[in-house]
Amino acid sequence: MSDTLGTDPATGRQSQGTPRVGGAAVAALPTSARAAARRRGRAKMRLEIALLSGPAIIMFLAFVIFPIALAAYYGFYRWHGYGPPTDWVGLNNYKLILTDPAFHEVLWHTGLVLVLSLVIQGPLAVVLALLLNQKIRGRSVIRVLIFAPYIISEVIVGTGWGLMLQSSGAVNDLLHHLGLGFLQAEWLSNSKLAIWTLMAIITWKYIGFAVILMLAGLQSIPDELFEAAQIDGASYWQIQRRITLPLLAPTIRIWAFLSIIGSLQLFDLVYIIWGPYVASTAGTSTMAIYMVAQGRNAGNYGYGSAIAVVMFLISLVVALIYQRFVLRRDLQGAVTEGANR
Repeated sequence: MSDTLGTDPATGRQSQGTPRVGGAAVAALPTSARAAARRRGRAKMRLEIALLSGPAIIMFLAFVIFPIALAAYYGFYRWHGYGPPTDWVGLNNYKLILTDPAFHEVLWHTGLVLVLSLVIQGPLAVVLALLLNQKIRGRSVIRVLIFAPYIISEVIVGTGWGLMLQSSGAVNDLLHHLGLGFLQAEWLSNSKLAIWTLMAIITWKYIGFAVILMLAGLQSIPDELFEAAQIDGASYWQIQRRITLPLLAPTIRIWAFLSIIGSLQLFDLVYIIWGPYVASTAGTSTMAIYMVAQGRNAGNYGYGSAIAVVMFLISLVVALIYQRFVLRRDLQGAVTEGANR
């Protein structure tokens, strides 16, 4: 708090006026006092940041950084999961991963799942979001039905579809009763069909999340833009191509990033439906499945830790590249304080 100096009209002298608070208070102090006040302000700000972000940083270090560092440490050993690791193998585990044809195969499967997820779910989610953004009867019920599979546990989804897609399961039985017996197939064991069966299950499970994101992005677009385009004579498809999709692009990019990371880490559905060994023969094995099969199930935790590190590095590189070349336009301007100084 500082005092505002004024001039006494009777004496012509400066007199103390009404106290006020603000930047002028610091400016009126001597240089040393101003520096001390700024130091106290910066210290208080640092203390507030530490108190607010400290718990999150501790949790991140304890449950993310420390396990990664521990996995990297175990990756240099041939370790069976009990006792301290003593059998040092250096980079042999990592060399074996990079030269193992089985890892090349699961890397191909993972990349295929990633690409198919983007190609199938993205356009389908946009179309469904456009339809559900219209005023149609039963819109709320349809939204709930589309989103419901996403909140169902992967264990339940995997168990249910695994039973229905067996040779004598409900899907083949339904096709038989509908007179479509020629469409019956080995949905889980046929290596030519298994990957498409997996993609159908993944799409059914996760399309609701994509649709909800797209709906949120659509509802953030001002209606005035659509009205102005209609007044100018633009058709429905012109409006979607020139207005909706460009303004929906940030939402699509964020969803694509989440889908990419999820595809790289795909594990639970494949493990529950196919298992770690059937998945390799059916053509649905992923990097996470390979890690469990070669690490925990084989009793070689050092090799499994090395696989986990390789998975982490692949995911990190993909995320950094995506952020650098795709999300850069969305991140520009997110932090403007430094740019304005």
